Amino acid sequence: MGANVAEIGDAEFADKVLKATTPVVVDFWAPWCGPCKSIAPVLEEIAAELGGKVTIYKVNVDDNPKSPSQYNVRAIPNLIIFKGGVEVDRVVGAVPKEDLVDKIKKSL
Repeated sequence: MGANVAEIGDAEFADKVLKATTPVVVDFWAPWCGPCKSIAPVLEEIAAELGGKVTIYKVNVDDNPKSPSQYNVRAIPNLIIFKGGVEVDRVVGAVPKEDLVDKIKKSL
């Protein structure tokens, strides 16, 4: 992972995401997913640009089946925006950076 986006697993999900004091974007992905790979550098850029205002984590759905199942992740990449431990928005698929930034800024 890059400098601005960390990988977490099911074990840390509640502490890192649901108990976070700032909005969190969780990128549910897998190493074999082409669109997941294409969106990764975009997430790095967004994390750098919005540093401190939002935290971005990646969850590998192959290694961590509990969290994706809990949030009905059926397709990847699947980005869920959490605020105060609650899902406030979701983006499925690789979308333009501007669309992602707009959705994230609405949660700030």
